[in-house]
Amino acid sequence: MGWPCTFSRSIDPSSRAVIPLNELPTLEVLRLGRIPYAEAHALQQQLVVQRLANSRTDTLVLCEHEPIITVGRGADPKQQPAGTIEVVAVERGGDATFHGPGQIVAYPVFELPPGKRDLHRYLRDLEQVVMEVLAEVEVVGERKPGATGVWVGPKKVCSIGVAVRRWVTWHGLALNLNVDLASFRGFRPCGLEAEVMANVSEFTELPPARLLFEVLLVKHFCAVFGLRLPDPPAPSAPENLTGLPIFPGS
Repeated sequence: MGWPCTFSRSIDPSSRAVIPLNELPTLEVLRLGRIPYAEAHALQQQLVVQRLANSRTDTLVLCEHEPIITVGRGADPKQQPAGTIEVVAVERGGDATFHGPGQIVAYPVFELPPGKRDLHRYLRDLEQVVMEVLAEVEVVGERKPGATGVWVGPKKVCSIGVAVRRWVTWHGLALNLNVDLASFRGFRPCGLEAEVMANVSEFTELPPARLLFEVLLVKHFCAVFGLRLPDPPAPSAPENLTGLPIFPGS
């Protein structure tokens, strides 16, 4: 489907060059709604293979998961989550975190272009996307030195963990809108105390649907990473109008 991106050009921050919109790489957006984590993980693997083969363009997957705890490569094996929520080990960096209803999860399957193949920069760019989204709803998001993610004051609202295969990214970020924060108890999310985790709803009134945040994420992914949405297909003339006169009554 088409999305409203309100910009007409991109400025590459490394060169400050203005790039016309029609020359930017395209971004396909997949809105999946709520799906099991295993399905999203399998889809990402498929998209990575296709992107490496240049058989598809860059893709952004937006979804929400049933309750699950994912454990990244940076987790302390002595601090495994305990409780009734399913736990799965994954390839991304970072520690353990919770996914569940009330989050927007974004999985960018991007090829980092030459000159931008820096994972630290990529993580900062993901943080920038989220901070720009929060600014649109008048919430001030911040970075904390040494702690990947996005914070509002002393509270963390977005967790980020990524993987890269031959400079194609996968995994991504989880933005807490109104998730059940009790699900973070029983383990140390991202190596932190569970009490630091928060929802965006604590800082602003949320709309009844999550569509606004999906639109804003797409908008700022495009702006930060220098991408554009595909052109919409040209409308086709209805078949039943073929052969009708141009002017009524003629």
